[in-house]
Amino acid sequence: MSKLIPLACLALIGANLHASAQETVQPAKEDGKPLQKVTISGGRQDDMAERRNSTAGKQVYGREELDRNGDTTLGDVLKRLPGVTIGGGRPGRGGDVRMRGLGSGYTQILLNGERAPAGFSLESLSPDQVERVEVMRGPVAENSTRAIAGTINVILRDGYQQRDIQLKLADSYERSLHSPNVSLTVPGKAGRLTYTLSATLGKHRQKDVGQSVISDTEDDGDIAKLQNVEEHSSGSSENLHLTPRLSYKFDNGDTLNFQPFIMANRGDTDARSDLAQLAGAVPPEYNLALTRTHASSTMMRGFGNWLHKLQGAAKLDVKFGLGLAKRDSDAVRNQFDSAGTLLDRFHDTDSTRDRSLNTGGKYSAPLGAGHLLAAGWDLETSRREQTKVGTDKNGNAQFDDSGDNLSADTRRVAVFAQDEWDITPQWGVYMGARWEGIRTTSDRAAAAAGGVGNVGNVSNVSNTSSVFSPLLHGVYRIPGTAKDQVRMSLTKSYKSPNVQDLIALPVLSRLNSATRPDRTGNPNLKPELATGLDMAFEHYLGRSGILSASGFIRDIDNLIRRELTLQQSAAGPRWVSTPGNVAHARTKGIELEAKFQLAELMDDAPAIDFRSNYSRFWSRVDGIPGPDNRLDQQPRQTANLGLDYRMKDWPLSMGASYNWTPAIRVQTSLSQTVEASRKRVVDGHVLWKMTPLTQLRMAVANMLADDATGSNLVYTNGLSQRSTTLNPTYRVWTARLETKF
Repeated sequence: MSKLIPLACLALIGANLHASAQETVQPAKEDGKPLQKVTISGGRQDDMAERRNSTAGKQVYGREELDRNGDTTLGDVLKRLPGVTIGGGRPGRGGDVRMRGLGSGYTQILLNGERAPAGFSLESLSPDQVERVEVMRGPVAENSTRAIAGTINVILRDGYQQRDIQLKLADSYERSLHSPNVSLTVPGKAGRLTYTLSATLGKHRQKDVGQSVISDTEDDGDIAKLQNVEEHSSGSSENLHLTPRLSYKFDNGDTLNFQPFIMANRGDTDARSDLAQLAGAVPPEYNLALTRTHASSTMMRGFGNWLHKLQGAAKLDVKFGLGLAKRDSDAVRNQFDSAGTLLDRFHDTDSTRDRSLNTGGKYSAPLGAGHLLAAGWDLETSRREQTKVGTDKNGNAQFDDSGDNLSADTRRVAVFAQDEWDITPQWGVYMGARWEGIRTTSDRAAAAAGGVGNVGNVSNVSNTSSVFSPLLHGVYRIPGTAKDQVRMSLTKSYKSPNVQDLIALPVLSRLNSATRPDRTGNPNLKPELATGLDMAFEHYLGRSGILSASGFIRDIDNLIRRELTLQQSAAGPRWVSTPGNVAHARTKGIELEAKFQLAELMDDAPAIDFRSNYSRFWSRVDGIPGPDNRLDQQPRQTANLGLDYRMKDWPLSMGASYNWTPAIRVQTSLSQTVEASRKRVVDGHVLWKMTPLTQLRMAVANMLADDATGSNLVYTNGLSQRSTTLNPTYRVWTARLETKF
């Protein structure tokens, strides 16, 4: 497919030039004089207009979408967007955000156009801190092309047009536990300085239960081991989010912006695990385990840019940023036998520090009406220092590198150029290219032979990779109609292994088995490379409506997948999961979307907003037998349906949404099969506008409260090892009072 890129570029340019030659005559008045084209601009376009006018496909979701359902986390908003799923976790409880069903790492997450800091999760971000969300199906040169599935760019609140102070008081209720939250946004101006101060303070409480059945079955049907594990946990956490933004405008028209993003979280969790051995000659590892964990994290990410205007409407945008993060955890686990005798005590501490600096810039210059040329660079350096200590009740180390300091340095360099050109009123084209190189080095004490997570007695590790990504996007606005257009893209993108996959201290499993292995890293990983083709048809309805149908293909080389091996250690044989480049894969899919206001289509219609989308995915991994040789955790389908109704005679509006993902079954290797149950999430809300400045929102999330089940089956050496889980989920009720003054 990669050979298609230069041919498609030539074909598209040729077609555009031909169309340009045919349409050089301006529309004329009756007197024969050409009409003058007048463009009126008043700040940022609305969400649908920005989506429509973008040459490279982009969907924009602003405050209207973010406020619609009264969600408490950004993940709850994203799960309703076309082609977006929430992987892992329980329904209504969040997880990592995925596009097109692809697993973690295939979707690029950006904050204000910059890569999110290490350890950041969209689930931890309140929608009140966000101005808008941009979803891009294909990569563009000015952003990193580490986006095989796509990019989600979260733009934090700027509030330049906001004049009122906003205060929001909320309380969520789940299983008799309250989770209060307060959010305050204060805009202001002092001379040439404008600012917005936003803060969110919250406390989250939760209780969870779960059950696992672990079984080992021999080929003749005899049960070698059968265990039932019941898990109970309860915990609370406090969080503080600060997102101030400062903007200063100089006399010459230059603008300096700076926006720090600060998150602080503290939490404590108590867990109880009861293990009942129902069959098996080998005694259980424990009968009762009690664990107490304290965790804290603080991270700060600063975003800044200086915008300098040059002659001829050219601009130079120089950006800079820094990041600091620290994460500490301390866990003590006591394991007892059936008589209450202490068998062992495990004490695990983890201290991780991340620092980063980045700079970059973009020079852009118009070459005529509707023609913009840009080029720029990105430089980033980051360092991670981690100390992980694991000891047993005698103070002995649990793994070979316990207590050793792991340090890793990453350097990233990128240069790019892009040309965005509306060649004719019908044809628009975007051509870009980006080269990006990443080098990761690490120092740590050598692993002893035979240790858990042995990496081959290597103390100094170096991994270097580089990717060149040509990019082509085109849009054809169908003549004779102002509502229809066709999009097409041909791109190169990639997924780089993260530091944790390259260089990782072992993560030990307390019930080590083929279905619950230890985890470690692999310093020899290569990036996954993907060639992508996207096509879409869009029909716009009214002010904010759209009907669209799109399809995509991704060819992926050097697919990274975790491989399971049985390794010898000082404690005996242990199952270890290690990432590796294993195969070639292909995925494709179709995505349908319908969104409109009924009143714009029918006279005297009720004020109903309708939103729906449906996605169907196919994938295949070479070298693994079908029919379930799919990419990890990719569902075959996903769908969303939403309705909002505003009463005419009462200051009330209400709405509901339905999110559906069917059961997933994936053959991850010749010997391993993973299954997950379907997800059905129904949310609803009612909004009462008490005064022009005050409103009360009542919402319920995860109304169906379906149980989440899953299984992991590994067949090796004549033994089938299966782990089956059952996790109940719960309804979450929320009340939120919003006021301006």
